[in-house]
Amino acid sequence: VAFVAADVFFEETFEDGDGYKSRWVESKWKGKDQGPFELSAGTYNGDQELDKGLKTMEDYRWYDISAKFPTPLETNKDKTLVLQYSVKHEQKLDCGGGYIKLFGSDINQEEMGGETDYKIMFGPDICGTSTKKTHVIFTYKGKNLLTKKDIKCETDELSHIYTLVLRPDNTYEVFIDWKSVEKGDLYEDFDFLEPKKIRDPESIKPKDWVDEAEIDDPEDKKPDGYDDIPKQIADPEAKQPEDWDEDSDGTWEAPMIDNPEYKGPWKAKKIPNPAYKGKWEPNMIPNPAFVDDKEVYVLGEIGAIGIEVWQVKAGSIYDNLLVCDSEEIAKARAEKIQERMAIEKTLKTRADEDARKAAEEERKKREAEEAAKKKDEPEEEDDDDEEDDEPKKKEDL
Repeated sequence: VAFVAADVFFEETFEDGDGYKSRWVESKWKGKDQGPFELSAGTYNGDQELDKGLKTMEDYRWYDISAKFPTPLETNKDKTLVLQYSVKHEQKLDCGGGYIKLFGSDINQEEMGGETDYKIMFGPDICGTSTKKTHVIFTYKGKNLLTKKDIKCETDELSHIYTLVLRPDNTYEVFIDWKSVEKGDLYEDFDFLEPKKIRDPESIKPKDWVDEAEIDDPEDKKPDGYDDIPKQIADPEAKQPEDWDEDSDGTWEAPMIDNPEYKGPWKAKKIPNPAYKGKWEPNMIPNPAFVDDKEVYVLGEIGAIGIEVWQVKAGSIYDNLLVCDSEEIAKARAEKIQERMAIEKTLKTRADEDARKAAEEERKKREAEEAAKKKDEPEEEDDDDEEDDEPKKKEDL
């Protein structure tokens, strides 16, 4: 496959073993609560060496590590920007992040943490049943802008490839395993800009403005005797029980049931209000805070990538990090990874099935042992029967 004028700004596959330690810097910002990383391909993988990645190792820890680009990307103006990586939550992540971030090259790597300014935050976040999403967050003029859309994430224990494509037409697209799961317009899905118009704070609803779209029909009259209809009546099908004794039980009364003739409090029917002027809306005026920007996709200088997450249960494996300006390059890399992911899935499925069968056999064995134990137990003598026989024996004597 030929790629024309395409650039790879950063790529990490951890294929040189501990060599990654010369490129990646672990933060110290959380001190003793900082969790360690180790290289691992996980229990199930397509290639023991090629699938090695950074694995979070201890529960209830912060994980913060970053690497700088060989050469900072001065600007993504007029470029497509692609951010891609794979992550596997082998521990069945129940609460924790699985996302990554892009930073400027001026990042203090040893102090990098949750308060560090970033350009993009992207990837899965899981916590219980309420949070299972793929974050897409841009930093714009000092504010972190979350997507207005709910983008689901994968929650199984297999490797998945997350890809974010940011295009120079101010659109974006999210892929999981190179299947598009969400796309849209940056202006519509994020609050990059203030609204062009706002409600006029001096616009006041006129006192004679009529808000009621309908009114009671003045010609509608309540029927005679309407209020005399009881809400409940005696059940006409109820019968006095044959064994009812008025001397001891009192006078019998049929139970009460809802009256099918009862219609509730009377209300006049509604008719259109001839004085209705419609829903009042304040006047809209130009927003003095609005500043147009035709290039909100431009992130400025980018020079580092990092993992910055908290995990209750550790065991996530990050691998195949890529930042480039070509969707074709990213997809080609992903296709190679997916070949190994298919092997990983086969091995995991086979192991799960073996475990299921073993559990089923163990259950059957336990049930058989319990049945055999009950069968071998002697029957208990009926003491009551013996006691019943005693009077008969005495009578015989």
